[in-house]
Amino acid sequence: MRFSQSIIALCAAAGIAGAAPTSAPLTKRAVTDADILNYALTLEHLEDKFYREGLANFTESDFAAAGYNSTFYANLKEISSDETTHVSFLTKALTAAGATPVDECTYAFGVTSVEMFVATASILEGVGVSAYLGAAADIMSKSYLTAAGSILTVEARHSSYLRASLKESPFPQPFDTPLTINEVYTLAAAFITSCPTTNVALPVKAFPSLVLDPTTTKPVKAGSVVTLLTPGYTLVPAAGSATVYAAFVSVTGPTFTVATPVAGGFSVTIPTGFNGQSYAVLTACNETVNDDTTAAGPAIIEITN
Repeated sequence: MRFSQSIIALCAAAGIAGAAPTSAPLTKRAVTDADILNYALTLEHLEDKFYREGLANFTESDFAAAGYNSTFYANLKEISSDETTHVSFLTKALTAAGATPVDECTYAFGVTSVEMFVATASILEGVGVSAYLGAAADIMSKSYLTAAGSILTVEARHSSYLRASLKESPFPQPFDTPLTINEVYTLAAAFITSCPTTNVALPVKAFPSLVLDPTTTKPVKAGSVVTLLTPGYTLVPAAGSATVYAAFVSVTGPTFTVATPVAGGFSVTIPTGFNGQSYAVLTACNETVNDDTTAAGPAIIEITN
């Protein structure tokens, strides 16, 4: 179903107005450490299931036929084991704290080849790094922060290994990119088809999806003009007057570039200063990026310099 959405011009309230939400809005409340751990567990469940399913669907011979040797296959199994251990650790931590841990959801990864599996694994690990990095500032307990940090460093190693296997820079930038809980949930929601009704409701929402046009000529570099698609909806400036921007997120602050409406989405010029797995959101605000100013996204864009 296609529907139109308006983007409000004011930075204080930039976002989607007058349109069906992509997930039911929850009452705003303070985010607790238990919320953050369950949010992390939600992501670890997704990664855990992704690797277990992929290693069940593709044999070592399948990986060899795709050009990946036995060492790579063994390391994939180790990554899978790490994710299973993360699930167990977070589940026990939540239970010990008197909170109810969320259970595994049902997923649709859309992976039909070894090549797609490795590429998707790399993306998920990169998102995992950004998720833990973004959530770190909200964790109150020092012990939980240390535990999350120890998972973050392992996720970063997973990401580097998989990027190198794809002949991409294993450490493309001097800083990793933090994403908000809602930004990460938006990316994770693309793989989630349903969750147990018994799972505790987390204070998260998914923004409308934003994806890089799959026909984009690679590699994407600074100065490249790409199209960011808005599948299933049309995003238009409120009253036809507001400018839409693509905000590229980084730890040192966002970089804004004008997003020009085209069929199916927006045309955007890649700014300088970005390399590797990068993230862009659409907004009517060119001053700041947060959950109140984000209209759609983030889109994942692999940039090569």
